[in-house]
Amino acid sequence: MSRTIVIIGGVAGGASAAARLRRLNEEDRIIMIERGEHVSFANCGLPYYIGETIDSRDKLFLQTPAGIQARFNIEVKVFTEATEIDRERKEVHCRNVTTGEVFQIPYDIVVLSPGAKPIVPPIPGIADAKNLFTLRNIPDTDRIKDYVDTNSLRHATVIGAGFIGLEMAENLRERGLAVTVIDRGQQILNPLDLEMVRPLEAHMRLHGVELRLNEGVEAFEEQGRLLRLSSGNQMKTDIVIMAIGVSPENDLARSSGLALGVRGAVKVNASLQTSDPAIYAVGDVIEVKDRVQGFDTMVSLAWGANRQGRLAADHINGREASYTGALGTAIIKIFDLTAALTGNNEKTLKSLGVPYEAVHIHPNSHAGYYPGAAPIALKLLFNPQTGVIYGAQAVGSSGADKRIDVIATAIRSKLRADELADLELAYAPPYSSAKDPVNMAGYVASNVMEGLVRNLQWHEVDEFTRGGGLIIDVRDKAERLAGYIPGSVNIPLSELRDRLTEIPGGKEIAVSCQVGLRGYIAARMLSQYGYPVRNVDGGYKTYAAMAEENSGGSGEPEAPALADLPPDGTVNSQEQLNAKPRLVLDACGLQCPGPILKVYETVKSMEEGQQVEISATDFGFAADIRQWCSKTHNTLESVDVSGGRVKALVRKGQSPADVSGLQTEQALPSGGTTMIVFSGDLDKSIASFIIATGAAAMGKQVTMFFTFWGLNVLRRGQPPKVSKSGLDRMFGKMMPQGTRKLPLSRMNMGGLGAKLIRYTMGRKNVDSLEKLMQGALDAGVKLMACTMSMDIMGIKQEELIEGVDFGGVASYLGAAEDSGVNLFI
Repeated sequence: MSRTIVIIGGVAGGASAAARLRRLNEEDRIIMIERGEHVSFANCGLPYYIGETIDSRDKLFLQTPAGIQARFNIEVKVFTEATEIDRERKEVHCRNVTTGEVFQIPYDIVVLSPGAKPIVPPIPGIADAKNLFTLRNIPDTDRIKDYVDTNSLRHATVIGAGFIGLEMAENLRERGLAVTVIDRGQQILNPLDLEMVRPLEAHMRLHGVELRLNEGVEAFEEQGRLLRLSSGNQMKTDIVIMAIGVSPENDLARSSGLALGVRGAVKVNASLQTSDPAIYAVGDVIEVKDRVQGFDTMVSLAWGANRQGRLAADHINGREASYTGALGTAIIKIFDLTAALTGNNEKTLKSLGVPYEAVHIHPNSHAGYYPGAAPIALKLLFNPQTGVIYGAQAVGSSGADKRIDVIATAIRSKLRADELADLELAYAPPYSSAKDPVNMAGYVASNVMEGLVRNLQWHEVDEFTRGGGLIIDVRDKAERLAGYIPGSVNIPLSELRDRLTEIPGGKEIAVSCQVGLRGYIAARMLSQYGYPVRNVDGGYKTYAAMAEENSGGSGEPEAPALADLPPDGTVNSQEQLNAKPRLVLDACGLQCPGPILKVYETVKSMEEGQQVEISATDFGFAADIRQWCSKTHNTLESVDVSGGRVKALVRKGQSPADVSGLQTEQALPSGGTTMIVFSGDLDKSIASFIIATGAAAMGKQVTMFFTFWGLNVLRRGQPPKVSKSGLDRMFGKMMPQGTRKLPLSRMNMGGLGAKLIRYTMGRKNVDSLEKLMQGALDAGVKLMACTMSMDIMGIKQEELIEGVDFGGVASYLGAAEDSGVNLFI
């Protein structure tokens, strides 16, 4: 017995359901209703047609109404809107949007696939904007492309930094427009975690896209050509793309009395039936389960719509069918980089209170010795006890898609994180490495699960150092020229065993390298020597991506937009360079810090004023080379990011306009401040902390090294009882016990002078020494006690205030080496 099945809406979900229904049953009458003209088109390709990467409009159409009718014997009614579903009479009420004709279609089964619609908020003046567009379908695409093609546009604004917004930003930039992206959030691509999108943001800026984050549009003026922003600024623009998100097209479902769920999406069961068993729903209109954690959500992606359409058709025809949830696996191209993700991100896990561990790795996309290898930033989230994989994210110029697809498959197959190491993946030098990045993620996860290493995440680093932790940078000295974690001490891995005496015992240690591998080796070594040690996960490369959030980070300058460079891409012409031969350095395939080390070695052998042209496939090199040139007094003539590579032109020495008499082979001082506090006098201590706090307020990294009598400044007023020898006890009684007992250097008068100066400071609203010390700690000033002096004077660690680091001469010299000011008090 034949049935009448009415499908409302086409594209991914509706078209897939229709085709599958016909393949399973030749007798049913199948009717597709589409409000627009097109029932099957590649909506994910729309931005690329506007950007002219897709050069023909016809390529967007997957099937025409006539083609569907001929191939599948399906009635297609275009320009037809379903206005009501009469569930009692089992009729779909329809209206022809061109003629106004109304009619009813009796049904046995309905499949809802209306999709989702762009959100357009009620911003003042938005109704009068003549240059405002959203992108959902072919007519939207035609309007945008016609507007760009027929008007002399110079600037475009994209409101919303999600997938559609960024795809439109890229394609409008490719059309030659200046582009600004505005988003109220603190990052682009909210499904990714913060540290994973920062390199993408830097890459967009390198391609001339302005990002205004934590910013919103408060009003449209001059018919949309003037935007008033939440910051109080205003901006002129020629075209505005609204892409802040979508909401389910649920009007028909709501008016029909179907149950709705999260954000108004239609509730369905595992068989994709709504609250009315005769009505199915698929695609962007429905609520789905998060496949990992099981909560209700919306996932507006093409794969789910296609899969749901097929499963609904199966269930309609009596076949077993169950849609058990979505991982949200997604991918986006942003100029030369790709970002991909699957499963839960860290923000979701935190909000749910789920215990998890994160690991970051930076392997190459394929064997480094084969041309074209480029690094991938890969993040894996999992349960450290059970190994359940929660999610993964990857960013790189090639290979990110393959790795996320493998991990998505692993989640679906319920593999543990450590079992990723067991996956036998295809390998040849042009495609991968003998240990694929997915295998490497499995190895790192297994180390965590087996307790072989404890990680320190990028967002924990600054708090770790403020709390008195010591970070040892095990990279080579030359690598630090491109940036380092503030306050870290440099002991190269090859020297670590021979310099163990410089590492204070009883103090928590963290080790850091460039990407985490050498840090893991150092952590294993130090842990076997009895040190409590953690490894900075993902190394300096992950930390540096968040430099802006890390209290100033390494001080790396933001990369200018390409528009800031001269038209010829260089600062000086070849004639201005005394005709010295230009060197060519191929650093492609090298993983960071490889490119910087090759530049360092090459520049050392060059003549003053000579140029070297460097090519690298590590996109982090664009920021690294700026930092390196700044530190070493060499000149970055140009930088370009295109064709999957970073190309930089460096000249040895400073440009004539910048020469200030400094030696080019010396490292540029970081502008930090170090102070040796030898005195234990109250007035000198107050002065030293005022200077230190002032330097910290100016953004300087400040280290105060307390030795001999200066140690009394750090002593507790009421220390715990500690075991001491007779001589040590005598020393303790003879010396001031904390800041309240410190004498004045002049006019002490048996302690009366010290009380008088404290009283006067209070009257003059000057903070006490104790408040100055706490303020210095809050400002990030590092207080370091000399362990040798402590030993001589019989002072134990337990007697000193909290927040104090412990070190020797090497620790002080390491801080002083990078300081512009060094004081002895």
